[in-house]
Amino acid sequence: MTKVGFIGLGIMGRPMAINIINAGHEVIAFDVFPTAIEPVIEAGGTAAASCAEVASNSEIVITMVQDGPQAEAAIAGEGGALEGASPGDLIVDMSSIAPGVSQRIGEACEKASVGFIDAPVSGGEPFAISGDLAIMVGGKADLFERAKPMFDIVGKSSVLCGEVGAGNVTKLANQIVVGANIHGLAEALALATKAGVNPETVVDAIKGGLAGSNVMNAKGPMMYERNFTAGFRIELHQKDINNAMETARELGISLPVTSNLQQVLTSLVEKGYGKEDHSGILHYVEENTGVEVEKF
Repeated sequence: MTKVGFIGLGIMGRPMAINIINAGHEVIAFDVFPTAIEPVIEAGGTAAASCAEVASNSEIVITMVQDGPQAEAAIAGEGGALEGASPGDLIVDMSSIAPGVSQRIGEACEKASVGFIDAPVSGGEPFAISGDLAIMVGGKADLFERAKPMFDIVGKSSVLCGEVGAGNVTKLANQIVVGANIHGLAEALALATKAGVNPETVVDAIKGGLAGSNVMNAKGPMMYERNFTAGFRIELHQKDINNAMETARELGISLPVTSNLQQVLTSLVEKGYGKEDHSGILHYVEENTGVEVEKF
């Protein structure tokens, strides 16, 4: 049994922490919203009063927060995990943040002789609940191996992608591909609907060919059934694409598809769709085409 600290018990962190408890490990948890901890306590976890307290009672600390500023505060800020961590401890940031921020956090951890890896995930709430997340890791190989038993609990795959920051570079690549696929799928179903072809039939017909993907399997039915209950919110996808564009600017490269996706997501957030699932990119396409997609 490992003593695991868990900071950030939102839509993703909560089921991940519960899966670790159910696997037989001791979990001490903290969230800035006290009510978020309640399901974890009910599952057998223990509440802490701060990030520092989490780290002082854990061998491995996992953070799962919204973005870079929150991750930096939770780990390296006042009352953060580094204040409670001991030399030789390991901090695993599973948040999706800008790679440069991961590297900055990693440097702070190194100065304190605390191990650090960035390990963002893909799969959204359904895979967080089922323990089937895909995990992209940046850091040293020995630290990756040390964290792997936890990765095997919360995910179906974990890949070491390079040094600290490489996990989040890979996650940004993932989010570009996912977002572009959802946008393309939305346009394809709008075209089919306008032409009088059932969008459900179109998905069934093409999902076995080259166009088929996990994105189509998951998001196609949500679109034609008009179910936009969030598994992964538009506002979070916007955050990731903003980080992708920030990283692209730092690297001096042009990403026109990603730039367009950023505009689409920003428009949807401004119109009040931010809390919906990112399959709701369909709303943007429908407003531009005047076509409402629904199976018939």
